Amino acid sequence: MKSIRKTLLLSAMAACFLGAAGMAQARDLTIALRSEPSSMDPQFHSLTPNTQLSETLFDPLVRTDGTAKPIPSLAESWTVDGDVWTFKLRPDVKFADGSPFTAQDVIFTYDRVPKVPNSPSSYSLYLSSVDKVEAPDPHTIKITTKGPSPVLLANLSMVPIMSHKAAAGPAPEGKTTVELNRGDGLVGTGPYKFVSWKRGAEIVFERNEHYWGEKPAWDKVIYRPISNSAARVAALLAGDVDVIEDPPTDDLPKLKNDKNLYVQETPSVRVIYLALNQGQEVPPGMSGTDGKNPLTDKRVRQALSLAIDRQAIVERIMDGVGLPAANLLAYPAFGTSEKHSKVAPADPEQAKKLMAEAGYPKGFTLSLGSPDGRYTNDKRIAQVVASMWARIGVKTDVETMAPPVFFKQRNAFAFSTYLAGWAASSGEMLNPLNSLVVTKDPTKGLGTTNWSKYSNPEMDKLVAEASKTLDDDKRSQLLQQAGDMAMEDYGILPLQFELSVWAMKKDIRYGGRADQMTLAQDMTLAQ
Repeated sequence: MKSIRKTLLLSAMAACFLGAAGMAQARDLTIALRSEPSSMDPQFHSLTPNTQLSETLFDPLVRTDGTAKPIPSLAESWTVDGDVWTFKLRPDVKFADGSPFTAQDVIFTYDRVPKVPNSPSSYSLYLSSVDKVEAPDPHTIKITTKGPSPVLLANLSMVPIMSHKAAAGPAPEGKTTVELNRGDGLVGTGPYKFVSWKRGAEIVFERNEHYWGEKPAWDKVIYRPISNSAARVAALLAGDVDVIEDPPTDDLPKLKNDKNLYVQETPSVRVIYLALNQGQEVPPGMSGTDGKNPLTDKRVRQALSLAIDRQAIVERIMDGVGLPAANLLAYPAFGTSEKHSKVAPADPEQAKKLMAEAGYPKGFTLSLGSPDGRYTNDKRIAQVVASMWARIGVKTDVETMAPPVFFKQRNAFAFSTYLAGWAASSGEMLNPLNSLVVTKDPTKGLGTTNWSKYSNPEMDKLVAEASKTLDDDKRSQLLQQAGDMAMEDYGILPLQFELSVWAMKKDIRYGGRADQMTLAQDMTLAQ
């Protein structure tokens, strides 16, 4: 009897120690973001600061892994027969409020996308090939596409599934963006659930106890927007945050040599580019052109491109943490052309000749809009581009501002030219072509981020044909032709491809992603 009591006492003590150890392992994670999201509405703005948070609260039917490969999520399997895709939904999945996930939530979500008003970069892009969505039963979704849709899975990975019950409302889109920003109706099936958002200060998520997948490592995740890169580093070194996005490139050697830190570098699919307002009217910020818009002249666009030393930007501004870009996606990604795999050297003298041929030997004045803190060294890159354009007589007024203000101004065509970035979520050329250079047509979900008024009908036809071509070789050839056409028309000016970098405390690991998203659910304690 005495032996039994002793055994029970030891067992109880062991249980207490194990419980205490378990409590000790429970930990919050604080992440310093380089840019605050513009909205919590998962369908308002296709922008990485937004999508990375919505992917933490919600799940899509299919998600992509760190290398942009589609993998199961809320759909555990799928089949395709011609233009009909059938998705079998994961059973027994619950939303964060405990309500069951069914096919009705998928239909509500996809129906809501085109109804969201004033979207700066619409999610309609990702459903542009979808003709009809049906639910044969509560756990099956049948999607009929407008002809073959080779990148449907990658596109669906960008559309998080909302709760039809929680997000319903009297507005055409149900809960409005304003309501969702308050957290009203912001209910998903993801690993975390929304707690609060204090603009400019912090965003708080906590673990979703109803989550169907592997339990994430952190009880609570606190996001702190710190747009100043030096301040982000200071917060990490002081121990105020656990992980930071986008440390300054000139600080990387110091951070890599700090034994208390770990630095992750991952090649990205994000291109930083310049868009040129090619409308017939004289754009804002432009003068000295006799009432014309010189950006409609290919010779002027070519001159502006030739004036830019992309290699110098990567070496001097990015400290080598990037790759000069001659296309919208780095070669040899699917659909990229070897013809535009390397940048042409800067040639200011040839640029001046082209300017003179176009009738602007003395140049003119234009404006260059840029976010300050959205992309790595974005403000500095814009300023350097302005100095390079000045060498060929183009006086450039650089207008930099906080990212939310910039995107609003960009979408109002407030600049002659602007600097921005785009991550090709599908890992192939169809995505950036469809978004950035195809003629804007909101009703078809095309050109959703083409805010330059660029239009090339011949290129549009190639992209449209590629979007319906299942044969990989044929689709690649069509995309290469379309990409070549856009580059040789100088319809958009790629500058560089970003290398994604995160710095974190030594006991944390994050493998990074090609799409540059910072996903708390993929962060773990080092083994």
